[in-house]
Amino acid sequence: MKNIKAILLSSVIGISTMSMISCTKDLAEINKNPNAPEQVPSYTVFNGANRYLMNFTRDGWWMARMSMPWMQYSAQNNYVEEDKYQYRDAQTSNGWVYLYRSANSYKDIILMCENPETSSAMMAYGDLDNQIAISRIMLAYTFDNLVTHFGPVPYWSYGERENPKFQALNVEEYPLAAYATEEEIYADLLKELKAAAAQIKVNESGFTDGDNIYGGDAAKWKKFANSLRLRIANRIKHKFSGANAEIQDAIASGVFTSNADNAIHAFGATDVEGNPLWQTFYAGTPRTDFWPGRTFVRLLKGETSNFGFDPRLYKVAAPKGLTFLAYNATGYTNSTNMDDYIGVPNALPRVETYYQAATNINFFSKEVLSATRGEVLMEYSEVLFILSEINNWSQTHYVNAVRANMERLNVPAASINTFVANLPAANAKNVLTQKYVTLFSNPDEGWNEYRRTGYPDTDVLLMPGETAVRPHDGSTYVFTPLQSGNVVATDIPARVRYPVTQQTLNGVNWKAAVGLLGADEIDKKLYFAR
Repeated sequence: MKNIKAILLSSVIGISTMSMISCTKDLAEINKNPNAPEQVPSYTVFNGANRYLMNFTRDGWWMARMSMPWMQYSAQNNYVEEDKYQYRDAQTSNGWVYLYRSANSYKDIILMCENPETSSAMMAYGDLDNQIAISRIMLAYTFDNLVTHFGPVPYWSYGERENPKFQALNVEEYPLAAYATEEEIYADLLKELKAAAAQIKVNESGFTDGDNIYGGDAAKWKKFANSLRLRIANRIKHKFSGANAEIQDAIASGVFTSNADNAIHAFGATDVEGNPLWQTFYAGTPRTDFWPGRTFVRLLKGETSNFGFDPRLYKVAAPKGLTFLAYNATGYTNSTNMDDYIGVPNALPRVETYYQAATNINFFSKEVLSATRGEVLMEYSEVLFILSEINNWSQTHYVNAVRANMERLNVPAASINTFVANLPAANAKNVLTQKYVTLFSNPDEGWNEYRRTGYPDTDVLLMPGETAVRPHDGSTYVFTPLQSGNVVATDIPARVRYPVTQQTLNGVNWKAAVGLLGADEIDKKLYFAR
């Protein structure tokens, strides 16, 4: 009955990995499968959870149809509704379940490492304390993703597992989990990351296998915990009284100090192992709906803002004039003619035939649409941007942040030197606009930053009500958002709506959470928003 109950309630808070693969005692006696393992190695659960998390947050539904087009890194040529904020409820409903399933898997690892009946076997896969600490870090990363998308959500914490406010991931005791407030979640995320970093033994192994982020390097996981704490504390510093102390403590405890510390999930070259955005284009039924957005292309070309030509343009977009067949078969050579880089106009009034022809627009670069491209959870460049901000817009940290991102992308050294030598002086607008450029590799965080700071501003972004130009013929149109839920947004969405299943299956707690927000709509600002 335990498993049946967990599966039935999967729409409420997700499915536990261990629940899915284990049997009840009675059924195990009757239906024992000789080919199925009775004890799953912790590293396989960890590998599966990380891959599941990336597959369903960096794919053609969650990322490519929301944060990427909303922040105008990309645009669609076949479906323009999502670019104008009218996303499909299935996108966020599925994302909710996927995130909670990943969280359940990290919790399962912790339980396997703590349970005397299984812990001795788990010791073969890495130091137990380190396995627990690393799982806590990924739990924090996952719940941060949830709270920045939705606002108040059901929450679970290793360090506060007995806290009656944190009811998620425990369907036996709390089949209909209450929602924790955003402030409660953020406060505990900071506690969890600090405690997890302290728990790590840097001279012992992390996971001996299955770690496609750091390859079992416990010292790097410790730096990631501190850097993630720095990110979260900086995000909420204008609302959370203890944030500045957390910022200083995270820095003192050891954050990223080079690109060697970057938290990047690696992928393989096969259809099964490839990058999730690459899979969208190439695996199964290909979807060539997503293209570099005109807004972002214009910024990199130097047509907007005051940075001049940015060589990262070549790392984002291929020149126009390519068919899909030619793009894949023969590749391409970067062009010095900027007319070859136009991008798909953002927020078009309708699907337009001209922009459906691949030869008229720009494919993403081969670097972006690569099976083996790693997905960035956090990189050194972001740490440097934060250091610039907290040090009164430090020029040195700002310049080094841009350089670090360019070096990670393998921009030629001469091009890097030219660009950083001509960077305009550090201030809020310049630093945060350059941070936006680097967050192309992590568009959800780019969205977080816009909601926190308002940058990049309308000098870069096309905003609702503004007039835009079609590059091929000079005609104009007005960015007119579509109704999403019950509102027509006048700004980039402030959040996404809760899954419909929360209203029907967990209505009392859903209503309480909505009461905190004011309404379950995309224009309701979250805790950290400006």
